[in-house]
Amino acid sequence: MCGIVGIYSHQSVNQEIYDALTVLQHRGQDAAGIVTSNEGIINQRKGNGLVSDVFRTKHMEYLEGNMGIGHVRYPTAGSSSPALAQPFYVNSPYGICLAHNGNLVNAETLSKELFKEDLRHINTSSDSEVLLNVFANELQRLGKLIPSATDIFDAVKAVHSRCSGGYAVVAMISGYGMVAFRDPQGIRPVVFGERDGLKGKEYMVASESVALNVAGFKEVRDIAPGEAIYIDGDGVLHTEQYVKSVSSSTPCIFEYVYFARPDSIMDGISVYKTRMRMGEKLAAKILRERPQHDIDVVIPIPDTSRVSAQSLAYNLGVKFREGLMKNRYIGRTFIMPGQKQRVKSVRRKLNAIDLEFKGKNVLLVDDSIVRGTTCQQIIDMARDAGAKKVYFASAAPAVKYPNVYGIDMPSANELIAHGRSEEEIREAIGADWLIYQDLDDLVDSCQEGNPDIAQFDCSVFNGEYITQDVTENYLLSLEASRSDEKKSINDKQRGSDDESFVDLYNHGT
Repeated sequence: MCGIVGIYSHQSVNQEIYDALTVLQHRGQDAAGIVTSNEGIINQRKGNGLVSDVFRTKHMEYLEGNMGIGHVRYPTAGSSSPALAQPFYVNSPYGICLAHNGNLVNAETLSKELFKEDLRHINTSSDSEVLLNVFANELQRLGKLIPSATDIFDAVKAVHSRCSGGYAVVAMISGYGMVAFRDPQGIRPVVFGERDGLKGKEYMVASESVALNVAGFKEVRDIAPGEAIYIDGDGVLHTEQYVKSVSSSTPCIFEYVYFARPDSIMDGISVYKTRMRMGEKLAAKILRERPQHDIDVVIPIPDTSRVSAQSLAYNLGVKFREGLMKNRYIGRTFIMPGQKQRVKSVRRKLNAIDLEFKGKNVLLVDDSIVRGTTCQQIIDMARDAGAKKVYFASAAPAVKYPNVYGIDMPSANELIAHGRSEEEIREAIGADWLIYQDLDDLVDSCQEGNPDIAQFDCSVFNGEYITQDVTENYLLSLEASRSDEKKSINDKQRGSDDESFVDLYNHGT
């Protein structure tokens, strides 16, 4: 999962892109990058780390220009090499920079086609670089000295015909304008907004609406599935939609469960209200299955589950308490690169307030259970703090299958629910009892916010992949590339080269 942002303005955009990336930091903590265009000159800065680590005053001064794009990243496969930090750049045609959130299912095939047929070389293992070169190649085919909006849209249409998967893209064509587009299924989110500048309209594109709010842009709408928008060098907005109905959208349901900020609105659906409804429905299931429950207190596992836990407690008529305090300077354990690092970080990340646990039957609520690493340790913490019984509720159904559209759901054998019954999972994490959200209830929780969306991508729960081209061989290759062991090997192999890359790159900027 990644976060993207693009701004066209009549003044310098570097600070506003920086601010937007800090708001989107929850979508990726591995690397960050900004590219700006100043009268056709490209300025860039990117590297591993949080936004605040990658950019200093000297870098911001260098990033001049009234148009720019930015990216925060965490790796969905391979390694965390700085060479994979985005945005990516190609100089032909025109000079194009691109930032991408998602994953191409057919990236390997496209990479071979680009090399053998289009005579384009891919430097990294990133599917984002593949997507950039497909777009650049389609623009180059047109052979226009100055690309028109129609030319841009023709190239995007060709990207849709060649690329399969989930993707939200923002790209900057140096000296000409900024383009953003979304996959035909609308799996990955992207929204755009506008504001009145001193010299006319200004535009912003971002993964989540909250980034627009921070920069003072008024949300216009989500970019529709298969749609492209283009802001030309004169600041004129052009749009082209290849999918005519919003009902064709199949947004990723895990955005609402975990990734998105609660104050964001995606595809017309409030993430906050969705999580409230998730808590209501989970409470109803508990009352159906355990009407004589003996829960004394509901405690959320911070932070993503808090809204659902509050709603659940209210509907159960049980006390809600903050029993776990979070160290906010520790990253999200779900997106840490290795199992040992995840295990080590949980105790540093959370600390129990003993008086909220001692002698009580506690219901812990989390947004989901992926590997089971975090919940197992937190249950142990609750018992150490004196809890009499520890129950566990997941606001999402059991995660049984890997995600192929841009979320780093690990290989299937690293998912605790894959091939296990609910009772086996309960035993593995050490809970006194365990309850999962029903998938139908999760879908209803999201759908209530926008009834026009008939379907969501629920592949991590049901194994049904929207693009219908995800084969068993592809899943096996994905498993090989995403395993913790493989990532560790890749990082060790690239370590010395990466250090040289960072030093060279930093001196250049």
